[in-house]
Parts: sequence; structure tokens; C-alpha cells
Amino acid sequence: MRSGVRGRQAHRWVALPITAAMAATLIAACSSTPTAPSASSRPTTNAPPPAITPAPSVTVTPPRDASTASVATPFASLAPLSPAAVLARAAAASGNPPLPVPPPVSAAVAARFPEPAIVFATPAFEGGRQAFTRIGELHDVLAGLERDAALGDAAAAPRTRVQLLALGSSQGGLPIEALAFTRALVVEPAPLAAALAASSVPAPPQPSRRPAVIIVAGQHGDEPAGGEALIVLAQELAAGRLEPVLAKVDVILVPRANPDAAALFQREASDGSDVDRDHLLLRTPEAQALARLQSEVAPVVMLEMQEYAVYGPFVDKLAAWPRFDAQLQYATVANMAPFVTRAAEEWFRLPLIASLRSAGLGADWLATTSADAADRRFSMGGIGPQLGRNAAGLRHAVSLVVATRGGGMGRADLKRRVQTQLVAVRSVLASASLHAADLAKLHAFVDRDTASKACRGEAVIEAAPTSSEYALSVLDRETGAIRRVDVAWDSALELRPLKSRARPCGYWLAASETEAVRHLRLLGIDVQQMDEGAELRGESWRELSRSALPAAAAPSPGTLRIAVQTVPALLDIAAGGYYVPLDQPLANLAIAALEPESPAGFAANRLIESVASSARILQRPSSRMTAVP
Repeated sequence: MRSGVRGRQAHRWVALPITAAMAATLIAACSSTPTAPSASSRPTTNAPPPAITPAPSVTVTPPRDASTASVATPFASLAPLSPAAVLARAAAASGNPPLPVPPPVSAAVAARFPEPAIVFATPAFEGGRQAFTRIGELHDVLAGLERDAALGDAAAAPRTRVQLLALGSSQGGLPIEALAFTRALVVEPAPLAAALAASSVPAPPQPSRRPAVIIVAGQHGDEPAGGEALIVLAQELAAGRLEPVLAKVDVILVPRANPDAAALFQREASDGSDVDRDHLLLRTPEAQALARLQSEVAPVVMLEMQEYAVYGPFVDKLAAWPRFDAQLQYATVANMAPFVTRAAEEWFRLPLIASLRSAGLGADWLATTSADAADRRFSMGGIGPQLGRNAAGLRHAVSLVVATRGGGMGRADLKRRVQTQLVAVRSVLASASLHAADLAKLHAFVDRDTASKACRGEAVIEAAPTSSEYALSVLDRETGAIRRVDVAWDSALELRPLKSRARPCGYWLAASETEAVRHLRLLGIDVQQMDEGAELRGESWRELSRSALPAAAAPSPGTLRIAVQTVPALLDIAAGGYYVPLDQPLANLAIAALEPESPAGFAANRLIESVASSARILQRPSSRMTAVP
């Protein structure tokens, strides 16, 4: 795919520059999987990540050894589903909200997007149907797949387990559900196990769970194609049509992450917030449900299925229609591990584009523009840690978004939109299967490497995209002809650090900051409560100014711009306060949350009211502490 980027910034896919040393490490093979450190571990050496080379194809091969062992329920901490309670409030959400009627397009433009000759067996595609799949219908489909798999389990003992998970409830009380396709662990052949037991060579540690892929649709309620595609995908997985994928990875599907918004066919949740922009503060139960699932599963791949707006500012500014069936982007956020970014590009995005092209579908980078008619600048998807794909990237998952052409289209071209999502998600699953072992090694390496950076080096507090130019490929509104339009372009593929600071050993929070601690724990970040007082070398904050961020630049309504100065100090910390160590895998999420100048952080969004109730700790505490549950 020709990048179209020119001028001062050449096209790059890395979110942060990769140094020569990193590149040298990158091409070294990894022979073993490091164990992820605990909050109190002190890793000093790190095995290199696996070599990353472009995938030769997206074809997967069935495993040679199909032996399995039974294991405990893989999602013990996620509530079992209560079918009697699932539809308690679904009746209020079973109406038919009005759908947008897209403006007409010329016959030449319509010919660019022919309907695929395929039949989908989801409620939305029933004859004469105008509504999309309703929440009760979705539950019935998912529960039916689980039930059928259980019946088959008794008869034929298949190796794949299908499990319906209750992740939580929406603000309106509707269920947020996931369907998990999991496998038992493969056991070592008996002769090898016996030989290891008889030798002095320790047996390799067995992982508690196989590599997992989480696929999420419906964070925005007016983007239905992804959810419909996941129903089809669930049917295919349950029928064994993607058996080679399930031989290598577990798959968890969340078809409707924001059921209230889907019932009303609106973008926002019931409280008016954007769920996809709430993955750092976790103020909504919808975002909390997804965070809990990620903490439980620790996926190696996270895929978001969305739809991009076809009408509006894009068309008004360029007098042309968007050309592509899909827009793609992986996580692009400050402090992102470059190795994970490279895996996203080479192992996933390149094969994904090839898969779409082979299906007669086109793709480009995710692109947005403001509603200001005078503003001709276009931007790639956002770089804030509050975005779902970026928060998952800071959890060290290969994290991608596939946004199909569909925003504002109602049911127009629905079959093609769903087919585009299916081609994309099958490609992602094939790539995950093909690289399953290396993805697990890469995830473990980056977990350990991130934890080892506590007390040393620097962390980026705030960053900005790089200004450049891009040649957008569009369709003439009348003739449907392809033409290129040069636009100013904010690239998220290389970030400019605006503010950096030495990475501390951890952060102190006052005993009164229980709400902030609760949200840190919702994120899965380890927090310790100090059982006794201590004097620690650190830095307190001196607030210089605070003001409201302009709405267009704010990660959420009411976000503040806080300016601080660090003041070296010997901190006299009382018992009962909290310590957030950075020698843990989610250290970069903690930095994004706890630095006052982080625009998406807790202080800027008033989850921490005063900068005086937190501080940077520059030495590891030796006092007694208790882990916060």
C-alpha cells in the first residue's frame, strides 16, 4: 500500500523510533518465555523477544498433537450467566429506534460497493427486517451456541469449550456478555515428561492459559456491523469451521459492549459518555466490564470493530466520498513498547490489507477531521491512553481497530459492511494463530522489560502526532472515479514527546484517595497499602496553574490542563497511605493515570482533586505493605 506521506516526515509505522540497539535485539530469536514479574519482583535481566518477520501468508496449519488435559474453569472470577435475569430490562430496549437515511449517491459510486453474494444467519438479516439484532435475540443466539456445545460435549467430548460470560451490566441494566471459545492445555507426551523428571534439567513452566484474542464490537451503539459480524463468527467457531485457529489460541467475543446505546441506536452510553474513550478513568460500567475481562485474560491480541462516518465533514471538505471499505490502525500511544508496535504492523496489518484486497475490499489508515469547514487538516486516530486500543497497547497486547465504512448509513450496504468485518477478523485470527507462540513470548518479554525500568530512564508524560502531508484516495461524487487529494496530516505513527520526566520507582497516594485506588485496581494495576510510616526520597508536586482544556482538545468533558513543578523532598509518609510500584507490567498505565500533567490522567479529570495528595517516590520502600485486593 503506497503511503502517500511526503515532506519533512517520511512514512513510518513505528509509534516511537526504534533504535539500532532495539533493532539488533529484535532480530535475535527468543528460546524461552520469561515469566511476568509480580509487583514486588526485581528483574535484572531480560530474554530478547522473538524475531519479527513479515508473515508469509495468513494460512494456518492444524496442530500435529491434539492431546489435551482437563483444566479448571478458565474464567472462574467472571460471573456465571443467569438466563432468568438476563432479559430483565430487555423489553424496554426492544423497540425499533429510527435509523438514519443516507443521502443518495450516484450509480457510479454505488457500483464501487456491490453487495456480496452471501447469506448471513443473524436476526438482522431475516426477511423484511429493518431493525438490527436486539439484545434479547443476541442473548438467545449466544446461549444457544453454548447449549449446543454442551450437548455435543456429552456426546463427542470436543476439545473446544464454549462458555457464555456475564461481564457486567450497562448503565441501563442491560447485560454485557461475552462468548468464550477455550481449549484445555496441551500436555507433554508421557515419555518426555518422565525423562525430564528423571533428569537434572528442570521442566519448563506451564502457562496457566493459552494465548487469547479478545474481539470487541458495539462500543458505539450506532455502529452495528461489527456486532452482526461477531454473531456470524461465533456460529463459525462453534461449528468448527475455524478449528485450526482454536488449536492455537483462545477466542473471546464481545458482540455488544454498549447495549444501551445499541438499543437507542446512538453513539454514546446512557450518560452521554463515549465508552471507547473511558479506558483509563473507567467511569462507566461498560468500560469497567472490558477492563475486568482484559485483566482476567491478559490477551496477546485485542481487536476493536467499529464503523467510520461516511458523510459529514469529510465529504464537505473534499467534495468526494471516502473510497475504502475499512480504515485500520493499531495502538499508537506514548511509552508503547516498540516491539509490540512492530508485531502489529508486520504480523497483522500487512496480512490484513492483503486479505481485504484478495476479497475485493480496500483499506487505508484511520482518518478523522474536525467539523470546522476552514480546517483542512486530517488526523489519524487518537494517541491518548484513554482510547480502548491504546489502553490495550499499554497492557502489551497487539491492539488494532478495524472501522468499516458505515457511520450514518443505517442499513445501507449492511451485507458488505458485515462481510468486510468478517474478512478482517478472520485475517486477525489467522495471524494470531500463526504467531501464537511468539506472541506469548513477546507479551511476557515486554511485561518483564517494562517492570525492569522502574527507577531508571525516562517516561513520556504527554506527546503529540507528527505533522506531515498525506495523499488521500477518494471517489469523485458523480463519476465514482478515484482521485487523490493532498491534505495536511497529523500522523500517529511517530510521536513527538511534549513533556518527559525521569521514571520514578513508584507513586504515593494519600490514605484519602480511596476512589483513585479503586480505579487503579479496576485497571488491574497493583497497589500496596503501607502498614507503617516511612521516610522516603521522592518528589512532591507544586501546582503552578490549572485551567479548563478546550472541549475539542479534552479527552473527556471538564478535563483540566494542570501545570506542576517537581520539588525534591524527603517525604514523611504516614501509615495507611498507598504505594503504586512501577516494577510491574502495567507501569505505563500507572504513569498515564498518576502524572498530574497527563491530559487523560486522574488529576486532570478530577479523580484526584489535589496534587498535594500524591507524590513521586524515588526509592523502593522497605516498610511493611499489604496488597490492595
